[in-house]
Amino acid sequence: MPLLTVFTPTYNRAYILPKCYESMKRQSCKDFVWLVVDDGSTDNTGHLVQRWQAENNGFELRYIFQENQGMHGAHNLAYENIHTELNTCIDSDDYMPDDAVEKITDFWNICEKDNSIAGFLALDAYENGKIIGTRFPKGVTSATSYDYYYKYGVKGDKKFILRSDLAKLYPYPLFEGEKYVNLATKYSLIDIDYQLQNTNDVVCIVNYLDDGSTLNMFKQYVSNPKGFAYSRKLCMSLPYAGALFRFRQAIHYVSSSFISKDRQWLAKSPRKGLTLCAAPAGLLLWLYIMIKAGKDK
Repeated sequence: MPLLTVFTPTYNRAYILPKCYESMKRQSCKDFVWLVVDDGSTDNTGHLVQRWQAENNGFELRYIFQENQGMHGAHNLAYENIHTELNTCIDSDDYMPDDAVEKITDFWNICEKDNSIAGFLALDAYENGKIIGTRFPKGVTSATSYDYYYKYGVKGDKKFILRSDLAKLYPYPLFEGEKYVNLATKYSLIDIDYQLQNTNDVVCIVNYLDDGSTLNMFKQYVSNPKGFAYSRKLCMSLPYAGALFRFRQAIHYVSSSFISKDRQWLAKSPRKGLTLCAAPAGLLLWLYIMIKAGKDK
């Protein structure tokens, strides 16, 4: 059994997916499974991956199809079908440096692992080699993802390499008619009981495309308000979260509730006093999002 599953959710990305595939073929260590989760593509993604499966790649390539449920739904299906000790997600518009699997394997083998360690974080970089955000601080060997960002000042997207047994415990909820739930909700739940080690190795090259969710966030807010409200309520409830962080989540929760026209927003809040205080700012944020989403049409 390989140590690692690299899973790639994809939706109508046949035009860019070969770049990710070629990076898998170039890996110096083939101790991994590449799991492609096709979230309802209507292009030739399925035929493309099936052709690759017939090639002598040196690694196991698995393909699963489901009707479109959005990124978080594709993640749910991936976790249900992962059987290796570790897993990490490489998006369909991203790819891995040639030694990424080797670095992941080597680092995990030297980690001082115990039941409190859920995996580790590594770096993302742009194609020009520039690190996204900041590196991990020296002297900090493990922490929660929350503490990395809000205590130690780490910035930018990072790559999560998680123990599969723990990642399976926190599936994303599905909301009818919506296609997005913030993927960080899984990491927030893991933070309650576990920590993550870190390495300043780059294991993912990121390419933010115009049709990706990162560059279309205002549209995501409008199209998926229940999913956003869920993640904001969760973040307000986290036992380790600071007051300012919770207040920001409350503002966003009010905004998402207005977008979904949920008249029970205050009754549903886990922190009603905080939410009431955040309501004026939440209303302003709602107006701003609706204006921005309208301009981006």
